[in-house]
Amino acid sequence: MRGLARLGAVGAAVALGAVSLTSCGAGDPNAGGEDQVTVGVTVYDMSSFITEGKEGMERIAEANGIDLVWNSASSDVSTQANQVDQYIQQKVDAIIIVPVQADSLGPQLEKAESAGIPVLAVNAALSDSSKLAATVLPDDVAAGEQQMQQMVDHLGGEGKIVILQTKLGASYEIDRTQGNQNVLDENPGIEVLAMDTGNNTRDEAVNKMRNWLTAYGDQIQGIVAQNDDMGLGALQAIREAGLDIPIVGIDGIQDGLQAVADGDFLGTSLQHGTVELATGLAVAYRIAEKQDVEKEWVYVMPPVDESNIDGVMKNVVTDRSALLDRLPELIEKNLKSGDISNEE
Repeated sequence: MRGLARLGAVGAAVALGAVSLTSCGAGDPNAGGEDQVTVGVTVYDMSSFITEGKEGMERIAEANGIDLVWNSASSDVSTQANQVDQYIQQKVDAIIIVPVQADSLGPQLEKAESAGIPVLAVNAALSDSSKLAATVLPDDVAAGEQQMQQMVDHLGGEGKIVILQTKLGASYEIDRTQGNQNVLDENPGIEVLAMDTGNNTRDEAVNKMRNWLTAYGDQIQGIVAQNDDMGLGALQAIREAGLDIPIVGIDGIQDGLQAVADGDFLGTSLQHGTVELATGLAVAYRIAEKQDVEKEWVYVMPPVDESNIDGVMKNVVTDRSALLDRLPELIEKNLKSGDISNEE
């Protein structure tokens, strides 16, 4: 941060209640120089999607000399609020929030605005965006529609399904559920036997799916998981039961794409965390540098199924290192074109 030495990892961890904190300063607590831009990041948790996104952010930080300070809120709103408060006290140059909950952090946004620190919401929205400097968000309504349409098409418009929701109250859950419902409204032949949250995790989804299999058995003809991790948990449960039920997911994480390639998932929607979160950091850097930049950026998720899985796998899995090497150049190109999901 400009004119201030960044708190060291250990000191900040203590101040934030022993949460994880890392940066691109290679462990040096004085890595941030007077002219170096420091960006504080707080994410809802370290899901597979976020883990991939962190790697993308680190490449952008390295290419631009950004001091990147990182924290996970472990799905706790109070923890995330404390992390934002700490960044404000540290006088970072910008703050990126991947929020735990949409209707949260109002007092922190006011404090940041008073301190002159720009705040961005990336990947998940905050209900009140009036004090945000910018947003980099996916079109989650469209993704919810897309995955439900994949299932409807597979079932021929008739069948009984279950829906695994992401974290209740998160903007992406609200929007993906709305997208699911939009398609269901147009397809009365699809009956939803059960709908509940798996909280984004494989472990919770395994247990939820086991319970649904006990309750509904072979009535279940399709599983709509609002993220790939939960779809993979459901896959484990149906394998244990010796069943074969089509699954659709969202996010296109490595294991989810592999499930499509192996025929275990019917399809998913690619929200490449590496690219999306890297874009968020690139936008934050430009704002901290007082550059002109658009305020709203939308990531549109392309559908993935057996017809295009090989091409998608290249950038996410099989040739990921090459994508990471060219990521700074790619993000620069995408910000100029406005197509932030482009990977060509």
